Amino acid sequence: QVQLEEFGGGLVQAGDSLRLSCVASGRTFSSLAMGWFRQAPGKEREFVAYINWRGSATSYPDSLKGRFTVYRDNAKNTVSLQITSLKPEDTAVYYCAAARYFTTDQGGYAYWGQGTQVTVSS
Repeated sequence: QVQLEEFGGGLVQAGDSLRLSCVASGRTFSSLAMGWFRQAPGKEREFVAYINWRGSATSYPDSLKGRFTVYRDNAKNTVSLQITSLKPEDTAVYYCAAARYFTTDQGGYAYWGQGTQVTVSS
């Protein structure tokens, strides 16, 4: 069992930067791949970022490359998501999730946090 908890959401202005963090407890964090997803109001949850267990490989949707950066610290059981040049369309609940293998499909993630709200004002 893995417990995940996200931190760092809030109300920001367009153009700002924000760092979200996710702390894991329970099962060995360093053996798990981690992902970030988001769900905007009225929309389906979408893939945002992936990082492998070592932190040596990452993946992003083409539409988010350049503004989103995922990284992890296995010693602190933490995975973070840095977002720059925030836009109002980035407004969403952001979730971290854990998987056993590389996937961008949310169905492949067995453990999920409760999410943290990010609201970007124009």
